[in-house]
Amino acid sequence: MLIRFTIKNFLSFKDKQVFSMLPGKGTLKANHKTKQIKGVSTLKTAVIYGANASGKSNLIRAIEFGKEIVLKGTKTEQPIDFKGYKLADDCKRQNSYIEYEIQHKKKNYAYGFIFNSKEIVDEWLFEISKTAEKRIFERTNTTEFELSYLFRRNSQKDAKQFLEFTAKGTPRNQLFLTHIRNNNLTDNVEDITDLLNVIDWFQNALSVIYPSSKNLNKKFELLENTNLQELFTEMLDYFDTGIDGIDFKYLDFEKIQIPDEIKEDIKNDLLSEKSEKNNVFLSNPQDDKYYVVSKVGDNEIEAKVLKTKHKVEGGTYELFDLKDESDGTRRIMDLIPLIIDYFKGGNVFVIDEIERSLHPNLVKDLFEFILNKCEDVSSQIIVASHEATLLTQKLLRKDEIWFTVKTNGSTSLHSLEDYNVRFDKEIMKDYLLGRFKGVPKLGNRDNLTILPSKE
Repeated sequence: MLIRFTIKNFLSFKDKQVFSMLPGKGTLKANHKTKQIKGVSTLKTAVIYGANASGKSNLIRAIEFGKEIVLKGTKTEQPIDFKGYKLADDCKRQNSYIEYEIQHKKKNYAYGFIFNSKEIVDEWLFEISKTAEKRIFERTNTTEFELSYLFRRNSQKDAKQFLEFTAKGTPRNQLFLTHIRNNNLTDNVEDITDLLNVIDWFQNALSVIYPSSKNLNKKFELLENTNLQELFTEMLDYFDTGIDGIDFKYLDFEKIQIPDEIKEDIKNDLLSEKSEKNNVFLSNPQDDKYYVVSKVGDNEIEAKVLKTKHKVEGGTYELFDLKDESDGTRRIMDLIPLIIDYFKGGNVFVIDEIERSLHPNLVKDLFEFILNKCEDVSSQIIVASHEATLLTQKLLRKDEIWFTVKTNGSTSLHSLEDYNVRFDKEIMKDYLLGRFKGVPKLGNRDNLTILPSKE
C-alpha cells in the first residue's frame, strides 16, 4: 500500500509536494480504510482532479519513475533519464527529491533518494511506525553508507564484508536498492529482508497504467481453481458489453508479434524466482489481439489468444477478435485483470484517465463495485480523472479527493480535506465553478482574431 508520496523539482513540481493516502479525521465509510499495521492505516482509493496540463499525469509519471529506476536502473556512465523543473534557474542547479512511504509485508517503510542527472546523492530506507523510525540503511554524499542495522542482522564476518563490498561497488548513477536487486545477495548474507520487501513492492505490488498503453506485459495472478472463461464472461455481462462469453485458442508464444526484448522480459518475469505472478495478460497494439501467457511447470510457458463469443441465429456462436469490438469494450478488457488483482489484495494501481473510452455511468459503477466489496481487501486504486460523476461524497470520502493546481508553471497538490465542506454537501457543482481550483481558466473567445471567416 502507498502511504505517502513526496516529490520536489521533478517535471512540473517545483516545490516539495506530498500526496497522502493517510485517512483524515472523517469517520464515515470506514470500509475505505485498511486495517492498521503498527498504528498506520491507509485509504483504498483516491481520485485526482485538475485542469489539462495541471500536473495530474506528471504525478503519475513521477510515481512510475521511481519504480523504473529501482527495477531497471541506469546503464553505466549514462545520465539518469528524467526532467527536473525547468521554469526556474535555481531549480536547474538543485537536486531532485522523491520519497515513497509504503506498507508491505506487514511493515511500514520510508524509502527515498535525492538525485540529479549525474548521480544518486542521498538514499535512505527506514522502517516507520506512527511514533518511531528505525534506519535500515542510509547513503550520503553518493558514496558514504551507514549499514549498522544490516550488520547487526548479518552477524557473520563474510556477510558483513559482502554487504560492505556491494555498497562500495554501487555505481554513482545507480540506487543501492537496484544494485542489491541486480546482484544475488541472498546466497551470501543472512538477512536483508527489509531490502527485499521494498524491492518486492515495486516489482509485484505497484502497477502504473496509462490511457494509451495497451497493457503490454500486464501481469495478474488467478486464485487457485478460478475459471478464467467464467470470470471474464460474468464481468463482461455485468458491464453490459453485449458479449456472450470468451474462448481461447492455443498458439506458439514465439509467433506473437511483439518485439523480441518484450518476449524475453515476459519469460524472465514469469520464470523468475522473485516474481509472484503466474500469468501475463498481454494486449498487443501491433495486431489488436489479447493473449494470456502462463507459466506451466518450472521452466515452460504457454500462450493463448482470447476471442469473444457472440450468439447468432440458431443458437451457435461466432468468434471475434478484440479488434472487432468497440474501444469501450477493449478498455473494459484491460480493466478486468486489474479487478482480479485488486481483490486478490496487496496491490496498488495508479491509473491515468481511467475514463478513456468508458461511459460515465460505467466508471462510477466500477468504483461503487470495488468499494462495495473491498471491506476485507487491502489494495489501492489511485486514478487521475476528469470524470465529474465520481466527485460525490456519497461515493468517496473527502480525503480521497485530490486536486492539482498549476500556478506560474508549478504544480501544487491539495485535498478536499483542506476545505471546510460538510460531509453531506454535493461538491460537483462547486468544482465545475472553480471553487477547488481544479478547472481550466478559459480565455475570452471574443479576443480570438485569427479564425478564418466566410467571404
